Amino acid sequence: MNIPMKFLVIIILIAVSPLFGVIGAEIVGYHEPLDVAVDTASQISGVEVKEVSYWSGILPDYTVPGVNNVTGYIVSGFIGVLILLVPFILRRKM
Repeated sequence: MNIPMKFLVIIILIAVSPLFGVIGAEIVGYHEPLDVAVDTASQISGVEVKEVSYWSGILPDYTVPGVNNVTGYIVSGFIGVLILLVPFILRRKM
């Protein structure tokens, strides 16, 4: 089985993505800037912020129910890449 180099690079990038998105974020204490801004503004103004979500997405926060964060991050990475590549591959075959 001969996997083209570009697909091998994509697979490797997806596999190492949790190092930056999950593990690295926990090590350095990273928080989303908008979340930090909302928390800061609510503390200053004294207004309580309600969590409102109109749509949580297919895989909210890059997680998959029933698996740990790292595995969920990798699975959601493959799903995202497939969503982007399938139309491209289908178009090439036409």
